[in-house]
Amino acid sequence: MSQKANFSRDLIKLKNIEQVISEITERLQNDVFNILRRKGAIVGISGGIDSSVTLALAVKALGADRVIGIIMPENDSSDDSKNLALQLAEKFGVKTIEENMTPALEGFGCYKRRDEAVRSVIPKFNPETDKFKIEIKQSILNMKLPPVFNATVYFADETTESKMLPMKAYLQIVAASNFKQRSRMSMLYYHAEANHFAVIGTPNKHEVKQGFFVKYGDGGADIMPIGHLYKTQVYELAEFLEVPKTIIDRTPTTDTYPAEQTQEDFFYQLPFETMDILWYGWENGYSAEEVAKEMGYSPEEISNVFINFERKMKTTDYLRMPPIHFSK
Repeated sequence: MSQKANFSRDLIKLKNIEQVISEITERLQNDVFNILRRKGAIVGISGGIDSSVTLALAVKALGADRVIGIIMPENDSSDDSKNLALQLAEKFGVKTIEENMTPALEGFGCYKRRDEAVRSVIPKFNPETDKFKIEIKQSILNMKLPPVFNATVYFADETTESKMLPMKAYLQIVAASNFKQRSRMSMLYYHAEANHFAVIGTPNKHEVKQGFFVKYGDGGADIMPIGHLYKTQVYELAEFLEVPKTIIDRTPTTDTYPAEQTQEDFFYQLPFETMDILWYGWENGYSAEEVAKEMGYSPEEISNVFINFERKMKTTDYLRMPPIHFSK
C-alpha cells in the first residue's frame, strides 16, 4: 500500500495538463459519438470560467463545426455575460444562438414570486427601481451551525437594508429563482434535439459535490466533463486552452439576482484557492491538525470547515439522486 503524501498546497495542482485534457477530450468524443450516438454538442455559455472551459474542451474533442454555444440572457443578466460569451465563441470559432429567457420566466412568474418574498422581509423594496441579492454573511471558519441567509436591498437613493431571511421567504426566493436554470435546461435540450446533439454540462467538482446546482436545471445534462475537477484546476485548463484572459480574470458570479453577487458570498464562503485545498484534505482523510499546519489556520477553524463540507454533502444528497423507481 502506497504511503499518503504529506499534506501540501501543491497536492491538487495538475501534474500533466496535456494528459488531463487528452483524457477528457477522448472520453468526450467517445461518449458523444459512440455512447450517445449524437452528431455534436450543445453548450450553454455565460462568459463564466466553467462554461468557457467546457466549450473549449468540446471544440477540441469534436471540432468547432460540431459545437453550438447557446447564450441565454434574461432580465437580471449582466451585459458582461453575453459579451464575454460572444468573445469566447469567436475565439474558438463556434456558432452561437441567443435565446432571450425573460418571456418564459415572466410566464412562470419567476420575478413576481421572488420579489413578493423579498418584500415580505423588506417591505420598501421596489423591483422597478431597486436591486437585491441574498448572501451568507458568516465566515465558514467560525461557523458550527448551518448558515443563515440575508436579503440585502440596494435602494435607488443609494441606501441599503439587510435582513435575515426567514425560512419561508428564503425557500420562495430560491424556488422562484430556480426557474432560470430549469428554463435554460429546457432550451438547451430543444437545440440538442433539433440538431441531434448532446447537452454538455458545465458544473465543476464543487458544484456537483456541494450541491451548488439546480436539479433538472444546470444539473441536467448528458455529459459532465469537468465535474471531477476542482475550480483551481478548471483555471489551469483555461490557461492552457487559451480561454480569453477577460474571462479568466472575471470574478465568478451567480448572475442570478439583480445586484451583482459572487459565488463566494452566496454559497462557498471561502476563496476557491483556499476551499479547493481544504476540500482535498477533507475528502482524502487528512486531519484538521495536518491541514491547519499547512494553511495557517487553527485546527478548530479547519474542523468547522470540514463539518460544513459534510453538512453540505448530506443535505444535498437528494440533488444527486436519480429518480426512485419502484419495483414489484
